[in-house]
Amino acid sequence: MKTGVRTFIWVVLGTTGLLAQAPAPAATAGAPAADVSAATSIPPNVEVVTDVPFCTGGGHPLLLDMYLPRNPASRSMPAVLWIHGGGWRIGGKSNSRVAAELAARGFVGASAEYRLSGEAPFPAAIEDAKCAVRYLRANAQKYGIDPNRIGVAGSSAGAHLALLIGTAPASAGLEGMGGWESVSSRVQAVLSWFGPTDFSVGPTAFERGKGPSIIAFLGGTLKQKPNNYRNASPVAWVSKGDPPLLMFHGDEDTTVPFDQSVRMETAYRKAGLDVELVTVKYAGHGFKQAGDQPISPAFPEILERSIAFFENKLGSEFSPSPVKQ
Repeated sequence: MKTGVRTFIWVVLGTTGLLAQAPAPAATAGAPAADVSAATSIPPNVEVVTDVPFCTGGGHPLLLDMYLPRNPASRSMPAVLWIHGGGWRIGGKSNSRVAAELAARGFVGASAEYRLSGEAPFPAAIEDAKCAVRYLRANAQKYGIDPNRIGVAGSSAGAHLALLIGTAPASAGLEGMGGWESVSSRVQAVLSWFGPTDFSVGPTAFERGKGPSIIAFLGGTLKQKPNNYRNASPVAWVSKGDPPLLMFHGDEDTTVPFDQSVRMETAYRKAGLDVELVTVKYAGHGFKQAGDQPISPAFPEILERSIAFFENKLGSEFSPSPVKQ
């Protein structure tokens, strides 16, 4: 597929379920929320290069979109990979608001696709996501990336994959064989918006007591696939040396319960790691307003604090440590 360059207006998509995407009206109490991860427009100082082959998965090419500053101040910029949500079963790489906003602030942004659970269950998605990080590091000179300053971010199912990239070492057996196998997939900062972290609670702890996306993603129930439930849980891999972590989670989330981020915060603190969990009050899944009160902090502040996190941990003033193998 030919790689293209485009700059245009994006369509905002709605969210239902575990960040499943569908058209939605304006967000009001009790109505579907706008997909906050989707860009409404591309900043004028950002160039988007679409459909870049980065690895292979399931015998076919995997593609990502690059968000590049038009006039970079440096040829050694930090980079952030955005991973989309959709319950590991739907969704796509296009329209990454976070990647676009970061590129406008001097980062290289990327948004990658991955094999969905209808094509291949765990560990396919994490293998593809890790391969995207390896691609960015292996092609750092091409894109003007500092290979020691790569972050990862995502929402919902994408946040889960970002968290697993941040914690699971190469010895976890989740790297896959999609490409760039000799390159590290470690990252130096992780951002999670309402991501699952601990599947040991079982699938019925998610999605209002039903958990169909979890069962499809992990290939069965907890009883049927106990190793998958353990190995797919970011909390199971937390160890000293893991990257700084920022999480935002709605306290009224019934799709991915707020307790999931609390579990991750607890594991990070026990390991003596850098972590912050921001409670988004009155918010359900996707930062949807859950009642009469507006969510707090409001989404513009969430987005700004997310970008500031990467500026603080990966920015020009930051002196990164060597990549952990």
